[in-house]
Amino acid sequence: MAKLSLEIVTAERLVYSADVDVIIAPGIEGQLGILPQHAPLMTMLQPGELMVRRDGEEQSIFVSGGFLEVQGDKVTVLADTAERADEIDIARAEEAKLRAEQRITLSPSEADHARVQAAMLRSLMRLKVAEKSRKRRPRA
Repeated sequence: MAKLSLEIVTAERLVYSADVDVIIAPGIEGQLGILPQHAPLMTMLQPGELMVRRDGEEQSIFVSGGFLEVQGDKVTVLADTAERADEIDIARAEEAKLRAEQRITLSPSEADHARVQAAMLRSLMRLKVAEKSRKRRPRA
């Protein structure tokens, strides 16, 4: 079966690099499925779960936004930030969510309110990706 070469990159590091079967990404206008031989594409990403299927196994990666480019069977994700589900510190994400909830009630300006809502969305999506991944793992 044909594969896609996927690289997920942030300013700090290469988060993921492998040949995969399917990519489902949080596109700016909704979920975006990418299979081998996909048409060339460049799109923005919103905060959410980027799911990768490789040899029948699924892996979740949180992306906080960025860009996705498809060229032939090569897919490049340039993410603002990205974390594999097993790298997400749930306690830290919960704290960020609580801080954002507190700041929503206090932010006087519309710009501050939008920033706080974006922070809230990022923390909620990080928690969702981490929890989904933990539920999928077999228990020992």
